[in-house]
Amino acid sequence: MKELVCIVCPNGCAMMIEEMGTSIKVSGNQCKRGEEFAVSEMIHPMRTICSTVKTNFPKVPVLPVRVSEEIPKDKISDVMREINKMVVTKPISIGDVIIENVLGLNVNIIATSNILKE
Repeated sequence: MKELVCIVCPNGCAMMIEEMGTSIKVSGNQCKRGEEFAVSEMIHPMRTICSTVKTNFPKVPVLPVRVSEEIPKDKISDVMREINKMVVTKPISIGDVIIENVLGLNVNIIATSNILKE
């Protein structure tokens, strides 16, 4: 039995998850999304990342970015290391790809701001 707090919606349900052979029993959730989250957490937890990358623009030293899709939870540190290596050297727009297919995960790191757009 595992305890888990759902992070999908503002309810923050405290759930109990019990593995029963090949099936998973979830209790304590107030909505279907909580059950889906609990099962996903047990089988293959995924997360999204929002962060910043360095730029070489003195007035805008960092640029906000995020992943284009959820990534495996156990890859967060690896992806953050790749983000921290990056330095933006040219003006970009919101949605522009900063790192394509990061670590071969079929996920891009994209800009979430137009602050460098001329």
